[in-house]
Amino acid sequence: MSDTLPLFPLNTVVFPGGQLPLRIFEQRYLDMVKQAIAANTPFGICAIREGTETGTSAVPYAVGTRVRITDWDMPQTGILHIETQAAERFIARGTRTEPSGLLIGKVDPVSAEPAVAIPDDLELGVEILRHIIGEYGSPHFPTPHEFDNAVWVGYRLSEVLPLKLPIKQDLLEMNDSVTRLRILTEFLKKQVN
Repeated sequence: MSDTLPLFPLNTVVFPGGQLPLRIFEQRYLDMVKQAIAANTPFGICAIREGTETGTSAVPYAVGTRVRITDWDMPQTGILHIETQAAERFIARGTRTEPSGLLIGKVDPVSAEPAVAIPDDLELGVEILRHIIGEYGSPHFPTPHEFDNAVWVGYRLSEVLPLKLPIKQDLLEMNDSVTRLRILTEFLKKQVN
């Protein structure tokens, strides 16, 4: 089931179902994005474990998210603005670096979490998310909104709450949506008090 996927290490975590706008200017990523647009193929976004976004290849976390480009624009030569839609998670079993510096991962998909009802004691997360979506609007949170699904609510809260990168990465790697939502609810309670 393994396949190869170009990897884009970033100082962010993208969760399945989320959107991430990107500004592309490094040649290796310009080439990757042009290929993805031309062939309508995905690439992978992984949070950086060691290193930086620019220059030499960073060392990414093994678990990332496959994304597809939904829109693009080139406002000036050499700079691409793209919109991406996140699909499923994957785990990179190994990587190689091409001469251009682009990382290519040998990846296996991670099974999607089945929808789970939200326990009554975790409704705070739903209330906060409804407020955030009301404040920022649907363009940042495309429909359908699944306020009764612990997976969807947990992913969306993980994206928007001001959590450190390693914590977001841990939340991405979890396969228990109720535990994820419980951790996020505890974080929210600490912010309110």
